[in-house]
Amino acid sequence: MQSGSGDRRIGLRADMDALDILEENTFAYRSVFEGKMHGCGHDGHTTMLLSAAEYLQNSKDFNGTVNLIFQPAEENEGGGREMVTDGLFDKFPWDAVFGMHNIPGIPAGHFGVKDGPMMASFDIFDVEVTGKGTHAAWPHTGTDTVLAVASMIQSLQSVVSRSVAPLDAAVVSATKLLGGNAWNTLPERAGFGGTTRTFRPEVQDAVEAGIRRVVEGQAKNHCVEASVRYERRYPPTINTLHEAQIAGDTIEEAFGAGRLNRNPDPLMAAEDFAFMLQERPGCYIWLGNGSEGEKGGVMAHKPLYDFNDDIIPFGANYWVHLTEKILRSG
Repeated sequence: MQSGSGDRRIGLRADMDALDILEENTFAYRSVFEGKMHGCGHDGHTTMLLSAAEYLQNSKDFNGTVNLIFQPAEENEGGGREMVTDGLFDKFPWDAVFGMHNIPGIPAGHFGVKDGPMMASFDIFDVEVTGKGTHAAWPHTGTDTVLAVASMIQSLQSVVSRSVAPLDAAVVSATKLLGGNAWNTLPERAGFGGTTRTFRPEVQDAVEAGIRRVVEGQAKNHCVEASVRYERRYPPTINTLHEAQIAGDTIEEAFGAGRLNRNPDPLMAAEDFAFMLQERPGCYIWLGNGSEGEKGGVMAHKPLYDFNDDIIPFGANYWVHLTEKILRSG
């Protein structure tokens, strides 16, 4: 939407997809689709941005252009990347782009923002191990792919402690195991997969190289063959200094300094808004959904998560005040 003759342009983004989770809430507004639920609050994000849009459309108290981005497929599928690839910033050449997410564990109506990393990268890996299957009673006649996989997973814990600088942060987690379907057989094939999280591209490089090195070395130790598929899903979400300062100032002016943490610890969770921040300056903030044990305090992606409707006015007002601050009338 446009107001006045100003040439400044900004984009405001809300995600709007659900999760493949069987909801365990029993209230009347729980999901009506079994196995699908709004387990991350994206329905609330959409509501806040639509509320701000209605107000801005009626008030016109800004001078420039604000585009609203309702982005699909944030959960796992990288909808932000696809929108960038499809020419989002060619069609809408903004000066800056802004995003927001509710965070359980932060008091309702409180905010967090900082320049630099806010969220981690999201990479995945799958390892396939191939050997010579045999009867479990005669292990010496084959090669033990299960033992090889176990050694690889245990050795992966050395990647962070010995491949990453102590002052950098990284996570390597093996999250799935594959192989075997009998008690008395050593399987010909086995495998495992997992995820890694970092805040800097250089650390991503070190972690990927470390995983490949560990798998290759343990494969040789156990006389098996192994392959690694490593996929970089989401880059780190990194705020630019100027835009983070504007976002923080907006929050303090609108709600008071007591509701803002300007130096929150970044989260190891990931966010595909990162792809937009790779293309334009911008800022991603957190809005508290509720402290643990209180309304809205159940962590996202859990079957009992519930978006706290009480924070809708805070999110909508933030979008309005941010637009008016950046695109000042006159």
